[in-house]
Amino acid sequence: MKLLTSLFFCSLLLGVCNGGWSFIREAFEGAGDMWRAYSDMREANWKNSDKYFHARGNYDAAQRGPGGAWAAEKISNLREGIQSLLGSGHEDTEADQEANRHGRSGKDPNYYRPPGLPDKY
Repeated sequence: MKLLTSLFFCSLLLGVCNGGWSFIREAFEGAGDMWRAYSDMREANWKNSDKYFHARGNYDAAQRGPGGAWAAEKISNLREGIQSLLGSGHEDTEADQEANRHGRSGKDPNYYRPPGLPDKY
C-alpha cells in the first residue's frame, strides 16, 4: 500500500511540474467523470453495458486534458488490478482494458453501447 501511495504522489508531482495546476484540476475532474460513469452503470443495471461505461468514463476524463487522461488510466488500472485479484477472468480484464484504452484515445464510446440502453446514458 505504501508503494502504491508513493507511486501515486510521484506521478502527481511529475504531472504538476510538467503541466502546472491545470493538471491537478483535470485529474480531479477526470476522476469525477470516471465516478459518474460508474454510478450510471450501477443505476442503469443494463445487460452487456460494462464495456460502454468503461469507454465512456475514460473518454470523458481524457477530454479534460492530460490530467484527466492520467486519472482515467490510474483508476482503470487500479480497478482492473483489484478485479484480477478477486478472480475476474483474464479475458474479461483485457476486454475491459481495451474499452478503457478505446475511450482514452478519443474514439467514440458508443462503439460499445449495447442495444436498447436508454438515451439518458
